[in-house]
Amino acid sequence: MSSTNPPRRRGCLFPFLVLSVVANLVFAAIVFWPSRDDQPAATETYLYGPKTARDKVAVVRADGALVEGLDAHILSQIRTAAADDHVKAVVLRINSPGGTIGSSEDIHRELTRLRAGKHPRYPTATAKPVVASMGAMAASGGYYIAMPAEKVFAEKSTLTGSIGVFASFPNVSELATKNGVRMELIKAGGIKGSGSPFHPMTPQERQPWQDMVDQAYDQFLEVIAAGRPKLTAERLRSEVVIRKQAPLYDDKGNKVEPAKDVEVVRYRADGGTFTAAEAKKFELIDEIGLLEDAVAAAASSAKLGEYKVVGYERPPSLLTALLGIEAPAAGPDLKQISAGLTPRVWYMAPQAELSGIVAASAAK
Repeated sequence: MSSTNPPRRRGCLFPFLVLSVVANLVFAAIVFWPSRDDQPAATETYLYGPKTARDKVAVVRADGALVEGLDAHILSQIRTAAADDHVKAVVLRINSPGGTIGSSEDIHRELTRLRAGKHPRYPTATAKPVVASMGAMAASGGYYIAMPAEKVFAEKSTLTGSIGVFASFPNVSELATKNGVRMELIKAGGIKGSGSPFHPMTPQERQPWQDMVDQAYDQFLEVIAAGRPKLTAERLRSEVVIRKQAPLYDDKGNKVEPAKDVEVVRYRADGGTFTAAEAKKFELIDEIGLLEDAVAAAASSAKLGEYKVVGYERPPSLLTALLGIEAPAAGPDLKQISAGLTPRVWYMAPQAELSGIVAASAAK
């Protein structure tokens, strides 16, 4: 009786080989994937104009909350435009409620370098005109980053301004006391517990934060005065009067009284937003116009004849770059949530702090 050997299983090691290759690719990508300060050149995309034109006007987009870790694409766009000899002018397209001081300052610094043609990474780069174009919102940090521009455009529906600084801390001390909850804090240093949500902030604990906010506010005014010399710190703090008709409405939105002329006294750097018409009146912007108007102004400043307008695509995610698939949607992990809840000093529009916290939680 002859014995039969079982058939040989071919290729049984192939899945493990594939898995090993993928694992090594992922490991290499994590190790060598560029950091925020070492992003590759952004991928150029054609927008409009003669495709055969050599000269370019580049549109750099700054969208959403400006937060470290989420601003890498903005910085990459600016640096790509700075390094490209065919880019003769840049339009910064802003649609942002602002963000952190650090991110706003980083973007402002890169735009200033690009405009002056003095970038340490690109010693042969030439000076390039910068024009700002504001979308739906360009407030606080979104206004801050427009200051390197020689001309600032806003659309009719733009909300801008919000020149101010804040830091906020949740406080549940009263609720905790009523429900018999307290935090035992053992510390060394008189103000080490500053900002704890479980006890009211003392004047001594508040003062360091107030000092930081005041310093950031003064820096904001200095940046505006440098970018728009007519708006000195004194003028930014001086009163302006807005006259308007203000009818009285009931809780259902029905007009109950005819409109009356009222005067609203504000100042440019009071932290609140302005409409585009108000911003132009108070010299916070130069013109009311569309993105195309800003592009035309940038091209005129660069003395361009024929030119094309280009933008920059966002680089692919790690999974897309490796495997050609989109990363699955997932909520932030505990480390990201912790980053979002870290106390910060914000250049952020009123009522937009939640968007900043969420953005900081999403940053990697």
